[in-house]
Amino acid sequence: MHPMLKNTANNGQSTVHANSDASSFGQRVAHYRDRIDNCLVHVIPNENTFPEHLHKAMRYSVLGGGKRVRPLLTYACGEVLNLEPVLLDAPAAAVELIHAFSLVHDDLPAMDDDALRRGRATTHVAFDEATAILAGDALQALAFDLLASYPALNDYPQSRIRMMHCLSSAAGSTGMTGGQAQDLMAEGKMLAPDELQLMHERKTGYLIQAAVMMACDASSTLEPEHRDSIHGYADRIGLAFQVCDDILDVESSTKTLGKPQGSDIAANKATYPSVLGMSAAKAHLEQLYEASIAALDSLPFNTEPLRWMADYITRRNH
Repeated sequence: MHPMLKNTANNGQSTVHANSDASSFGQRVAHYRDRIDNCLVHVIPNENTFPEHLHKAMRYSVLGGGKRVRPLLTYACGEVLNLEPVLLDAPAAAVELIHAFSLVHDDLPAMDDDALRRGRATTHVAFDEATAILAGDALQALAFDLLASYPALNDYPQSRIRMMHCLSSAAGSTGMTGGQAQDLMAEGKMLAPDELQLMHERKTGYLIQAAVMMACDASSTLEPEHRDSIHGYADRIGLAFQVCDDILDVESSTKTLGKPQGSDIAANKATYPSVLGMSAAKAHLEQLYEASIAALDSLPFNTEPLRWMADYITRRNH
């Protein structure tokens, strides 16, 4: 068990779930960001713990800001399903650790060779390449250790197993890691729209799907048809996230993005604007947004939290 892990379940905060008096999920986003940040602070080893340099790099990579979109999706789906947040802390933190690991490795000179992330030096620049590689490796291992050991899931072994399977599938060679491999192989090539979609689904979409579906894994009463509807939402909003990123890489600024604007163009990467054109890319983003919302229409729950997240993901400026 990680140091202090048993103390992070409630974080000294009041429980917030679907029965909250606040009508909009947006009114609770700051609370959930604080909750996940507090959890991450406790589960990543302290930088004074041996090996200190590695742990300092891990904390630098995860705790230096970020939108926390994936954990927010986990908590949003938990609200829809009326689950207590304590059951969602482990999957919310685990998916963010996997996301952070992917960014550390994607930024390396051997891959995207980026020097700026979240408005500051990338991990390999702030430390060194070897430390960045090891920090990413350790963050990935920590994500699954967290799911395997988090005390709040002790009474839900089947949920724990389903979450681990969900996240490992999303992160592996047929998911996020495979998508990054496709992205590297596609540099300088003009992909067909269906090839681009497959790459983006794997590179970005599957991990966002996992953020939503691990909340479903925490429920013991969710009907299969309702799970399918939520999966339809997660599938579309995961792809929409990457389409929006592609558009922002062209239209936003380095200051707003917190990373180099135009880096995809500079690397001659296949993106939705480069393959479809900007106007068609924006139209496709709107179609994905509408499809994600439509997927929720048949659910007998208050789906406002997931609808709010869909709007946030597709209307953001960074």
